[in-house]
Amino acid sequence: METPVLKTVKLKHVYSPGTPFTTTAIEDIDLEIYRGDFIAIVGHTGSGKSTLLQHLNGLLRPTEGSVYLHGEDMYASKKSMRQAAFHVGLVFQYPEYQLFEDTVRLDIAFGPKNMGLSDEEVAARVAEAAGFTGIPERYMDKSPFDLSGGQKRRVAIAGIIAMRPEVLVLDEPMAGLDPQGRQEVMENIRAYHESTGAAIVMVTHSMDDAARYAKKITVLSRGRIALSGTPEVVFSHGEELQAMGLGVPAAVELADALRRRGVPVEG
Repeated sequence: METPVLKTVKLKHVYSPGTPFTTTAIEDIDLEIYRGDFIAIVGHTGSGKSTLLQHLNGLLRPTEGSVYLHGEDMYASKKSMRQAAFHVGLVFQYPEYQLFEDTVRLDIAFGPKNMGLSDEEVAARVAEAAGFTGIPERYMDKSPFDLSGGQKRRVAIAGIIAMRPEVLVLDEPMAGLDPQGRQEVMENIRAYHESTGAAIVMVTHSMDDAARYAKKITVLSRGRIALSGTPEVVFSHGEELQAMGLGVPAAVELADALRRRGVPVEG
């Protein structure tokens, strides 16, 4: 039986415990992520999405519960936590704010260099990551700060991809981009997923993106998993999603409206 690359068991995180500001962000989260998965995590603001993501590569230590990478406790030692960052790549919302090197090439190379790879291997990974994210060679020796917002986003994602993570975790990767930029970045992510078999875990507010790209959807509400399954299963719970402040993809909404009018619609 296949072992998940990542697994969370009864995960709970409490901010400011023992103070008047105590807040339980997530609780009782059981999640399994397998090679080749493309999982969308959706939920209203404050539902715990970003907190959950930060547990997947060791940035946050759980208050209760465990996170396993290839069956090993991620938090067993400092070494295992450091290794987790190489196996599970986390792209924050607005990752371009983390760019800091003088050139695009150096920014993409930062992660692989920290892995202790040879100069030849670093160069190969930089070229590969730039290819996946659609960064032209003519941009490689430019300052990342001279690029457009969408291009900066690609550079930031390329810097994570260059470490060849088994799981690529993205927190709203299209936030703030125009429609063309959104589509281009999503297609870059899909190309990386299909070419490498890496698992993708993506937080998104777009139900249309979740339906278009994800194989599985996990819905968070008040820090707990409210729904989980294939897009077809999750979007069949339209009333529950709306009660949680969420919608359904436009195509699903249209199909439901036609059915209410007596028009037969398959699927």
